[in-house]
Amino acid sequence: MDGPCTTLSTPPARLAVLISGNGTNLQAVIDACRTEDLAAEVVVVVSNVDTAYGLKRAATAGIDTVVVERLPGEQRSVYDSRLAAVVRDHSPDVVVLAGWMRILTNEFLDQFPNRVVNLHPALPGELPGTRAIERAWQEALAGERTHSGVMVHLVPDEGVDDGPVLISESVEVRLDDTLDTFTERMHAVEHRLLVDALRQLCDGMVAAHPSSPHPPRTPAEQQ
Repeated sequence: MDGPCTTLSTPPARLAVLISGNGTNLQAVIDACRTEDLAAEVVVVVSNVDTAYGLKRAATAGIDTVVVERLPGEQRSVYDSRLAAVVRDHSPDVVVLAGWMRILTNEFLDQFPNRVVNLHPALPGELPGTRAIERAWQEALAGERTHSGVMVHLVPDEGVDDGPVLISESVEVRLDDTLDTFTERMHAVEHRLLVDALRQLCDGMVAAHPSSPHPPRTPAEQQ
């Protein structure tokens, strides 16, 4: 049975996507929305880096973009309050961290409870933080691992890559891999899993537009 997000009477879920770099995962989401593989629309793309190529991807797709850079000496909490205000102005149902290279504080997260989703290129409990793909590759070369993976999870607090997992998938490190080939396969899984996780959130969602007080439910809450 189709979830409410797929019915004609329900508007598409509103996504705010936060990026810091190239934006390949953003592009996967944009493409899925365009083909209606995902019943959602990206209403704004926000970056903390004004040269992020993902901003060009968004502009090409006709999506609003905003750059929110941290000011010299600005406290993290103050920056995150400014960032939250910008995102909140676009009334998102879900905030997607797609290559967002900053740890968000509760000043931001408390504004969007159960609505912030992060993509991390490692399995749950493994390789938190930056350069996870390269670190997994180095461990594989040292004979310390045979696989890594990708997960998409909720971000309820300031913990690093350790929120409730929505979806995850293992990625083997092959004997004939190079760092480039391993990275390419990891990225392919990232693109697919992010769209799958967002679709999972969309199914059964009551869209949290200004006229509705109800946030999207997590998959656990939908059981």
